[in-house]
This record gives sequence, structure tokens and C-alpha cells, in this order.
Amino acid sequence: MPSPTYALFRNAILGERQVTCVYEGRYRELCPHIIGTNKRGEEAVLAWQFAGESSGQLPQWRCLKLANVSGARVRDGDWHEGRSHKTSQTCVTNIDLDINVDVRKVR
Repeated sequence: MPSPTYALFRNAILGERQVTCVYEGRYRELCPHIIGTNKRGEEAVLAWQFAGESSGQLPQWRCLKLANVSGARVRDGDWHEGRSHKTSQTCVTNIDLDINVDVRKVR
């Protein structure tokens, strides 16, 4: 059964809504794009971080292990899609939901 954090991120993808949270001690503002599990079976999300705190430049793609996320909240705001990948993503190996495939086609 998915964690409450997983459900929050999954619903945010379906509704194209922003998520704010703390990850690795830093406040993040994100638009999640792909959710599922990583190669170790841990819940993971690939998100476009457009604001908040970071050790590198923003905006950029982030791979988050959901067990390490705290204080996650969904909020309204502009949807940020980020730049295209130059390589295939390896963050989420068992994809449950991908906004580019599962959500956008349905509309």
C-alpha cells in the first residue's frame, strides 16, 4: 500500500499541482512528473524543482526518495515542465504514473 506522501505526490501529478516539502534538510518547491519505485523498490518521484533551497542552480530535475520527504503540501500555482532530458531518466524504474504519458493523453 502506498504511503500518504506517495498518494499526495500522485494526486499532485494528476491535478498538475505544485508540491512544497522538505527534502534532505532543504525546503523545495516542485512540480512532480513521474512517480513509482526505484530499482531498490523504494517509492520515488522525478520532479522539476523550480524554487526553494538547493545545493546547485535552480531550476533543475530532482529525484526524491519519498521516505526522505517531510512536510509535503500541495498548492495551486503555475505548472512547470522543465527542460527536456538529454538522457533517459533512471530515477523511477517501475513507473506508476507519468504526466507526459498517463495524464496528458487522457485530456
